[in-house]
Amino acid sequence: MTDQDKTYSISELSKEFNITPRSIRHYEDERLISPDREGSQRIYRKKDKVRLHLILRGKRIGFSLSEIREIISMYDLPSGEEKQKELLITKIAERRDALYQQQQDIETMLVELDQLENKINQY
Repeated sequence: MTDQDKTYSISELSKEFNITPRSIRHYEDERLISPDREGSQRIYRKKDKVRLHLILRGKRIGFSLSEIREIISMYDLPSGEEKQKELLITKIAERRDALYQQQQDIETMLVELDQLENKINQY
């Protein structure tokens, strides 16, 4: 059996990625992964495992599920890898800009809180 032929159960993937089976079913409902079925049992393949890894990485850096879906779906197009790379670079830049803006907003709020606290303590 090659690595491509290996299959995984939902419990194996949930343990490996430290997430609940419900989360995996949610990603399936969102059409981010599409396991095969044998009766009512889901059979996950290497492709699903790779996609699950990408989904979780995307979530960790703050991408929405729709953004993750857009990035992953680019891979299935004829010029997929290159288009996916371009889209991902754009999404990373957008996320970085949003985080920098949040950082500035937090710094501003902290200064304002310090000023307010100092005013209160003067009375």
